Amino acid sequence: MIARLALAALTASLATSAGAGEVSYVRAGRLIDPRSGKVATDRLMRIEGGKITAVTAWTAPPTDGPVTDWSKLTVLPGLIDMHTHLVDDEQSENIAQPLLSSAARQAYVGAAHARATLMAGFTSARDVGSWRAFSDVALRDAIEAGDVPGPRISVAGAYVTAPGGGGEITGLAPEVTIPAEMRRGVVEDAADVHRKVRALLVGGADFIKLIATGAVLTEGTEPGQLELSEDEIRAAVEEAAKRGTYVTAHAHGAEGIKIAVRAGVRSIEHGSLIDDEGIALMKAKGAFLVADIYNGDFIDTYGREHHWPDGMIRKNRETTDAQRDGFRKAVKAGVKIAYGTDAGVYPHGWNARQMPYMVKYGMTPMQAIQSATTVAAELMGKTGRVGCDAPGCHADLIAVVGDPLSDISSLLTVPKVMKGGVVVKDER
Repeated sequence: MIARLALAALTASLATSAGAGEVSYVRAGRLIDPRSGKVATDRLMRIEGGKITAVTAWTAPPTDGPVTDWSKLTVLPGLIDMHTHLVDDEQSENIAQPLLSSAARQAYVGAAHARATLMAGFTSARDVGSWRAFSDVALRDAIEAGDVPGPRISVAGAYVTAPGGGGEITGLAPEVTIPAEMRRGVVEDAADVHRKVRALLVGGADFIKLIATGAVLTEGTEPGQLELSEDEIRAAVEEAAKRGTYVTAHAHGAEGIKIAVRAGVRSIEHGSLIDDEGIALMKAKGAFLVADIYNGDFIDTYGREHHWPDGMIRKNRETTDAQRDGFRKAVKAGVKIAYGTDAGVYPHGWNARQMPYMVKYGMTPMQAIQSATTVAAELMGKTGRVGCDAPGCHADLIAVVGDPLSDISSLLTVPKVMKGGVVVKDER
């Protein structure tokens, strides 16, 4: 009963997030500003209508609103995960899992995952694909309406994939019919891409997610295998551009990465087998890399323990070290790297576990934080709104014990979370 009341209170607080004219403050002991790459001490942040309106030095307690006292903590913008799968069940050894759950159940699953993500300090996220078309749209809208707690999310609507490709449910008997809602983004050619992408955007998708190459966790596909042509990818980019949005491409293979970037995608997901030419091309085109470099260790350990299919374990082994090597090279080359984890393969709420890996494989702690704040916001087209803690930004903030710039692992435990000026997590 207490847990239910606490959740109800949290949901109500999000629904009534700091309205116009309501003033409050946050006192930060240390304030990390990822836009400038600097740290200030003893700052006072003024919040009105759910947004930050001023950041000044602390002098005396204000008299026109309450103060959230985080003076003994390090404060920074709420983090952003650019590669999550919130609505579906977490990855398992059962390749038929998406068929074993009702749409109604998945709504509750998605709500639970969204809450776990928010409580981990990720106040924004991008959902890059769900099996049931538009289930992510419904979750986004429920969060925005205050019906369920969760991060601000941008959604893809469905996977755009070749028949039998990395965005399909595969490995079943030929006579098994997959529901049409789980094949909404399956495309046959460039003309079909135009039609399917248009339908996804009309249906509420914020951006488009293509499966350009095979996948590690889809049976019957290989990561290096090209599954969409350059013409098909370009058709998606053109259709998205008509509606002022962009395309991201799941692409493990080196050739698939280069074809997708040449065709105009805004970001590459995974990028496991990227080569030097691909890195140079991404740098020249200004494309973003979203590489889930923690995932390989989880899959190898958990997947073996739980008897995931041998093909998945093999493909993960073949891509993990290569992905990390490519990531290190991309960092050195100055490719724009946005933080993305593939949460849903491993438990939601573990999103920050990748942070130490970003530092281990070439980033400074500040760069790792920027990848999950300012760079991620730029990729989503939300610069100055999320991933920042300056005037004009949403008052989405987290506070941690210690100094993430000297020990990035301090972000693994986030005791304080604020979204839209409302404290949604307040642990001692």
